[in-house]
Amino acid sequence: MEKKGYLRQLSSVDEVLQLPAVQVLVESYPRSVVVEAVRTIIDEIRQTILSASDAAELGELSLEPEHLVPLVSELVERSMSPQLRRVINATGVVIHTNLGRSILNAAAVEAIAEVAKSYSNLEFDLKKGERGSRHMHIEDLICTITGAEAGMVVNNNAGAVLLALSAVAEGKEVIASRGELVEIGGSFRIPDVMRQSGAALREVGTTNKTYIADYEENITADTMLLLKVHTSNFKVLGFTAEASLEEMVALAKEREIFVMHDLGSGVLIDLGKFGITYEPTVQDSVRAGVDIITFSGDKLLGGPQGGIIIGNRDLISRMKKHPLARALRVDKMTLAGLEATLRFYLDPDRAVKEIPTLSMIIASQSDLEDKAKSLAAKLKEESGNYSIEVEKDISMVGGGALPVEKLPTWVVVVTSTEFSAAELERKLRIFSPPIVVRIKEDKILLDVRTILPEDFDDIAQAFASIR
Repeated sequence: MEKKGYLRQLSSVDEVLQLPAVQVLVESYPRSVVVEAVRTIIDEIRQTILSASDAAELGELSLEPEHLVPLVSELVERSMSPQLRRVINATGVVIHTNLGRSILNAAAVEAIAEVAKSYSNLEFDLKKGERGSRHMHIEDLICTITGAEAGMVVNNNAGAVLLALSAVAEGKEVIASRGELVEIGGSFRIPDVMRQSGAALREVGTTNKTYIADYEENITADTMLLLKVHTSNFKVLGFTAEASLEEMVALAKEREIFVMHDLGSGVLIDLGKFGITYEPTVQDSVRAGVDIITFSGDKLLGGPQGGIIIGNRDLISRMKKHPLARALRVDKMTLAGLEATLRFYLDPDRAVKEIPTLSMIIASQSDLEDKAKSLAAKLKEESGNYSIEVEKDISMVGGGALPVEKLPTWVVVVTSTEFSAAELERKLRIFSPPIVVRIKEDKILLDVRTILPEDFDDIAQAFASIR
């Protein structure tokens, strides 16, 4: 039969819509979605017919209307499924930017749900019975934790840097070390953010060495800020030198200008006591006397996405009144989640246990080994078609934080005689819920550092269902 004959056999949209099974779909889903799914499936089959290279390929086609129902049903369900979905992170990358960065503690999730399902006092002062400020919900808390004079939150740290520079240094010079002009996620660069703010960048020093004298010699009547950017997403090793915060603050006071510190993935607890490479804390910058400090809420802090700005009360007040503050402001759900997360930092010992990001980073080797053995046993019990072993490996912090930190971990290693590692990876990735894994030496690695206990059943079911 020629292609024209196959095209004539192809059902019309109306014909498929009249099928009882498709009518059931119409009763359960919006009719427009079902109609579009039917039209799409028919168009795909038409294109298959037109592009077929031989009769054998055409002969494999099922053109009966009833044979289209499963295809239509699958497309309808896929169209109506949420695009933003829960994913199981088996990569071992704790702050995985592509997978949503930090996951939240149950208390933060509950706080978000509470304000999401009801009205709230977002901008209403319950004591005074009048309009209030959304900044009041976390300002006292973050100041108590860090020792800062004032604080506010915007939608991310890039926004925090943009607002601070726009409010304080627009039309003025900002001096920064060449070695700190970093590029952050999504190809956003500090010089670009500075240019957008209206501040003029004056680069000093070299890539690997910048001294306090470099800043001092370049201060002019137009200078407003000395900017220090923590290079949290890379490290320069070897022959290096940089001016300390204390030196920069002393110079700024002498010349009656300000110091700003962009910490990036701000951390509120010294992780060195847990064997993690020392990372400057937000409190270190406050104690050094820095005027403006910015950092992320969803990286090492372990909360929802946000850019936190703390420091000099007058400067923070100027930022709150700046037009950009409204454009960059956060909603009630972010504030609720951030407040709940920050409360754990009132007791640092509790914070490292209750905030998932921190507890994953400092997880002990014995706990990880036990967890890996438990998952391996479950996989062997539920699916017997794989070779399953438990081995040592390395995790990463991720999210541009602690870039050279290698976290010893335990992984479940899975191999199959039927599927390659790439095929297994794809099948796990399209499972519901999707499981994102690592591949190493043509083996699937499940790093238990970032796998939650409640994920175990889903992982076992995924391997058992793969055909």
